[in-house]
Amino acid sequence: MRSGTVVIAVAAAAAAVAAAVAVAMSGPDGSPAGTPASPGSPHQPRIRPETSYYLSLGDSLSRGVQPNRAGASVPTSHGYPDQLYAMLHGGDPGLRLVKLGCSGETTITMIGGGICAYHGGSQLAAAVRFLRAHRGRVSLLTIDIGANDPNSCIPGPGLSKIAACIESAVPDTVGNLTKILRALRAAGGSRLRIIGMSYYVPELAEWRNGLAGRIVARLSEQLAAGYNGLLASAYTAIGARVADVSGVFRSADFGDYVTRPAIGTVPRNVALICAWTWACAQPPRGPNEHANAAGYRIIARAFRRADSG
Repeated sequence: MRSGTVVIAVAAAAAAVAAAVAVAMSGPDGSPAGTPASPGSPHQPRIRPETSYYLSLGDSLSRGVQPNRAGASVPTSHGYPDQLYAMLHGGDPGLRLVKLGCSGETTITMIGGGICAYHGGSQLAAAVRFLRAHRGRVSLLTIDIGANDPNSCIPGPGLSKIAACIESAVPDTVGNLTKILRALRAAGGSRLRIIGMSYYVPELAEWRNGLAGRIVARLSEQLAAGYNGLLASAYTAIGARVADVSGVFRSADFGDYVTRPAIGTVPRNVALICAWTWACAQPPRGPNEHANAAGYRIIARAFRRADSG
């Protein structure tokens, strides 16, 4: 055999060995063994994010209720749970929002039912059932309840009777809230993140209506401050956090005056209640105590801060 033939034969043998080694070291899709397949590989399994739940409970605020053009209060997709969910979902793609709130709900009807239809008869029963069925998979529960309980006293005749009604209603409301929260904690477990909220004060809009309106605004803020404190105590007693909605609405700030179109020069708390709710809106949409889309966004941010704080 001539030397040239030997060289060619050796080269061919070396190429064959190299090819055999490459095949032996390759993965089933042709990629090197021990390395992940390329992103475009049809054999690469798609990893789905683990499903978890954000459970929203409460009254009309939890349903994003706002007045429509005819002045009727209707649920919307711009409520604070919707906006909070949008904030959280980017970092948790598997998160799902479940809304069980009921417009007009009180602590009494949340426990016993009577306004909205639920499996189990009440919002609380439905929530407990959901928490038990998804134990360990509900990562967040938010709740706003209690605003409608004292409101039932307002139609009563005379300030003294209204005050007496509120005085008796508040302890019952706090007791009911405590019962609700204990049931939720027992069903969801000690690791469930529960966040309640304080309430803003729609009656601050009355400031614009002369001396009598200013008296109503100040008294309403004082009553709301005490009431919010009692609600907060009930939340913290079961290890829940509280979104300081009253604080971000600057509800107690009568001292800092600002000038705004359509309402003139007013305390900052009045300006914010007019900016973030429908309380100062003209008929037929107003006056309406519910937050607008901007107000619900502010409430959602308060929940977000409470969750991360």
